[in-house]
Amino acid sequence: MSRTSARLLRGAAVAVTVGTLLAPVAAGPVCASPASVPAALAADSPGPSPSTAPVRDLTPEAARQLDAAVRKVMREASIPGATVGIWTPGQPSYVRSFGVADKSSGQRMAPDLYMRIGSETKTFTVTALLQLVDQKKVGLDDPIGTYIGGVPDENRITLRQLADMRSGLYNYSEDPGFDKALTSNPQRPFTPQELLAYSFRHPLMFQPGQRFSYCNTNLILLGLVVEKESGQHLGDYIKQHVLDPAGMRHTVFPTGNEFPSPHAQGYTRQTANGKEADAADWNPSWGWAAGAIISNLRDLRTWAPTVATGRFPDGTTMVSTATQKQRLTTPQAGAVKGAGYGLGIFDVQGWIGHNGSLPGYETVTVYLPSTRTTLVALLNTDTDYRSREPSTLLVEAITKIISPAHVYNLPITRTG
Repeated sequence: MSRTSARLLRGAAVAVTVGTLLAPVAAGPVCASPASVPAALAADSPGPSPSTAPVRDLTPEAARQLDAAVRKVMREASIPGATVGIWTPGQPSYVRSFGVADKSSGQRMAPDLYMRIGSETKTFTVTALLQLVDQKKVGLDDPIGTYIGGVPDENRITLRQLADMRSGLYNYSEDPGFDKALTSNPQRPFTPQELLAYSFRHPLMFQPGQRFSYCNTNLILLGLVVEKESGQHLGDYIKQHVLDPAGMRHTVFPTGNEFPSPHAQGYTRQTANGKEADAADWNPSWGWAAGAIISNLRDLRTWAPTVATGRFPDGTTMVSTATQKQRLTTPQAGAVKGAGYGLGIFDVQGWIGHNGSLPGYETVTVYLPSTRTTLVALLNTDTDYRSREPSTLLVEAITKIISPAHVYNLPITRTG
């Protein structure tokens, strides 16, 4: 299997071989005023006392340490640009951008830039599915064959197993034929049916429910279920029932390679020849329900507590309490204790949320319920450093400073 086919649209608990490093870029911080916290999220519970807080106060000294840690990771991992936001009720916020958004022009990274968020898309697709569960239109333990035909072992694989990555289906983005088709023409569109065909040419990797294996195929199927049972295109459903009620006006589900401005350019070596390319205009349709969404720092700040609590910023229900409880049941996924995966969401040492990676971009959006802390990181590269994703390295360094009892250490599972 080629390096590229194993790495495309990586997400929670998935990583592969190291890529060639980029040229180092100086990283100077750009500060910005933080977005306001919705009242329903800011007042839902009292903040922790300073003496027992599992998250460190964001004092000027803590901010200086964070600046230094971010710069260090960026130098070592050759990250062109990064934006980081940290918010805890009752504490100063930390919002910084470092490095460049465009290496050719020298445009600086900035907090308001749009970014492709890759596998964080899964949190939106599964939210849509769970809303249909609450409406009694689908059941989590229904077999996928009830809704979509032609799936291997379709009468045994359940919607729950698709959402929690325990279906056994082959990941289409690891298929060599898919890899060749994408890297030979990154602007080409793919249909969901074409993506599934790459998967279904392979036998199941294990019996449904037997173990965890991160798989984009699962989300393509769930996206089709949402469309079939809602009667809407997936992007339209997510906008109407998730984004609009959350007030997320800067998050879009593209239909092609459109990219709102201003946005950062994205740098990758997931190319046919292994040379670095700017992937900003690549068509993300190959990720669709598993990875196509675009967002920015402000909206991801809103999304972190929304997806973790199942409630919109105004306090209304996004997903019922009972269904959200099922979502947040996160059995261990991989070898690292304290890292588990639920229904389209992970819990890594107490941080609840998801990461995202596709050519040129990586993101992490997580929430720590004990202190109601939100942490968002956005990078314009996906090139590994010493077999680890740059976003994981960055957030690990940040959490070692702000939450030493909750260090984000996303496990690595080699896929090829």
